[in-house]
Amino acid sequence: MPELEKLRALVVDDSAYNRRTITSMLQAQPGVEVVGRAINGKEALRMAFSLKPDVITLDLEMPEMDGFSFLRLLMSKQPTPVLVVSSYSQRENVFRALELGALDFIAKPTREVSPDIRNIEHDLRQKIEIVRKLQVVRLRERAKSMATLDRPKPKPLPEPAPRPQPTRTGAAARRVIGVAASTGGPPAVQQVLCALPADLPAAVLIAQHMPARFTKAFADRLDRLVSMRVVEAEDGLLVEAGTVYIAPGSGNLEVSGSPGDARVRIVAPTKPGRPGPVITPSGDHLFKSLAAVYGVELCTVVLTGMGSDGRDGCRSAKEAGARVLAEDPESAVMPGMPYSVIEAGLADQVVPIEALAAALLEFCGRA
Repeated sequence: MPELEKLRALVVDDSAYNRRTITSMLQAQPGVEVVGRAINGKEALRMAFSLKPDVITLDLEMPEMDGFSFLRLLMSKQPTPVLVVSSYSQRENVFRALELGALDFIAKPTREVSPDIRNIEHDLRQKIEIVRKLQVVRLRERAKSMATLDRPKPKPLPEPAPRPQPTRTGAAARRVIGVAASTGGPPAVQQVLCALPADLPAAVLIAQHMPARFTKAFADRLDRLVSMRVVEAEDGLLVEAGTVYIAPGSGNLEVSGSPGDARVRIVAPTKPGRPGPVITPSGDHLFKSLAAVYGVELCTVVLTGMGSDGRDGCRSAKEAGARVLAEDPESAVMPGMPYSVIEAGLADQVVPIEALAAALLEFCGRA
């Protein structure tokens, strides 16, 4: 078996302890070599341009030049896969970094320097494997698209208050759009939603692979940026037109009932060794549930991501008469998921990310 070509990594963090620990975790992986370590964005830029690493791990809060400025400059001059290493308390910063072109993020337990950072080793290993399959040129194109996006003015952050119980705010949806996405998904989802109107005559349900503590922040951020109402899905909510439901990272999203009176259901992830979806939240699980309830009034969309989540669900949707859309693999940061749908002969239409909103409007009769 041929030896893996060395993946050259640059570690950027203002903590000496974190730099040493992340370096040791990376170098413990076969085929990975750490070629440099930087203490801030300014030093990281110099090293990135001179060393030309294959992947960069990045802390966002650093002196002299923070991670956001570093990402803007790096993506404009030398697009490189960047894995943001961020604490749970910095959720909003993570999504800003993804918009600027970062590939993905790894959640560390705390913001403080601590031996707990060792807990990210499994996630780091998985993300490094993803880098080997990446379409790097799409990182720069995605950052450009996000920078020029014609989107509504962000809604103001609400004053802190006790969380109200969810209430019905619109008409029940008789038509739905299901979306599955993984690596590269948050900016892709945002780009599509920003191009859809607030009065879209359909509900949108999204299974985005993401840690449980980040899906609520993702929904809140989208709710401030897009015209439609966006919520993290909760058990029992009515499926309403003009509303986007983000599957919580802690479970799978499905619906029950009938068109015009369907309700959101959140079910526990399948335990290892038992039949059912391995990934949570699962696109396959969502699509199969939507197909059973909505049939021909469903459109499934498979966006960027590694693997084949969504393919089996698209097969169920197709059998129920639903429409199946796949992002053009050429426009995807990670083409695996949409390609699996296309290869299986399930896609009614293969659409670049920039044209997906128009295809969805056509499905809704609004083209």
